[in-house]
Amino acid sequence: MVSIKVYSAPGCPWCKKTKEFLKEKNMAFEDLNVAEDEQAMHELMEKAGQIVVPVLDIDGTVIVGYEVAKINEALKMVQMAANMYDIVIIGGGVSGLSAAIYAGRLMMKTAVIAEKLGGTIVLTDDIANYPGFNRITGLELGDKIQGHVKDYDVEIIEKKVTKVERCKEGCFKVFTDDEYIHTKTIIFATGTEWRKLNVPGEKEFTGKGVHYCALCDGPFYKDKIIGIVGGSDSAAKEALLLAEYGKKVYVIYRGEKIRPEPVNLKRVMENETIEVINSTNVIEIKGDEFVTSVIFDNPYKGSDEFKLDALFVEIGHTPLSGLAKTIGVALNERDEIIIDREAKTNIEGVFAAGDVVDTKFKQAITGVAEGVTAAYSAYHYVNETELICICEDEE
Repeated sequence: MVSIKVYSAPGCPWCKKTKEFLKEKNMAFEDLNVAEDEQAMHELMEKAGQIVVPVLDIDGTVIVGYEVAKINEALKMVQMAANMYDIVIIGGGVSGLSAAIYAGRLMMKTAVIAEKLGGTIVLTDDIANYPGFNRITGLELGDKIQGHVKDYDVEIIEKKVTKVERCKEGCFKVFTDDEYIHTKTIIFATGTEWRKLNVPGEKEFTGKGVHYCALCDGPFYKDKIIGIVGGSDSAAKEALLLAEYGKKVYVIYRGEKIRPEPVNLKRVMENETIEVINSTNVIEIKGDEFVTSVIFDNPYKGSDEFKLDALFVEIGHTPLSGLAKTIGVALNERDEIIIDREAKTNIEGVFAAGDVVDTKFKQAITGVAEGVTAAYSAYHYVNETELICICEDEE
């Protein structure tokens, strides 16, 4: 709420013009008659240093006389400050939402912008390594964190961020379609997207036998022959889930042996439905209306063509760091955002957290911690830096 005081006197034409000008702008103000109000006269002397009217106090900015340009500039500045966010978090996964919780706790004016809330964790069937929960699904964990955000005054904007710009004064514009909001700081918690095989047939059969989420699409292949490409812990967990549906599940990995966490390796090896094919790459996906087979670069049981009803791909993820890159945020060779231990990037006022950053160990719990650290760092930056800027198109 903008606070405006007008110190005036009866019969002063410039006082009248000043008040008419403010009314035309639909700006509420307190009219103080210094001829009748001794306290008002004392305040006028303190603020203006002389006995003269009109005197305006617009949120601490003192203007002596009827100065339209100065009044407009002061109004623009206070309105800009009122509309300016302290922090905009781009991304609605657990890292971004955890940052929002702490930003809310720290009483920052906060917005989270994301096409969908929850992030990729909601596609995880079984989480057994998040402190406080012996076992929980990704969807349940995501819902709990979203519910926690609602305890605070955080604005949620479910839209796609199309562009980010830096203003020369140090603030930022975050665009959704043709609209944008101003913010003093940004946290990139944009996460990743599934990495593709980039082989013939993959694009053509996506959704027709080629899939990237066992939890979402595994139930379609009950009693079918299923392949999954990958050798990580995530691939092992996907294979275990697919084994609940498929007649047979083949884990196809380019390395000499798969490398999940020991507990999941043991579960895979003990599951009679799962068979591991090592030192093999899928180089083509074939089918008619749906997937019918894949081509290997290393023949298996005497043939390089292997019949499958579905192929799931779990070979890692690609960081969604493009928006950060456009404003000069430094990336490593894997296109991950480089951060320090305080979640700071090389750009002042820009922070990052979660799977999009360059930390080696990526888990929900580490992403949550990075989000909290980013919010805390942003809080200190906002409180230590004077940032009220009007970008060129608003002058």
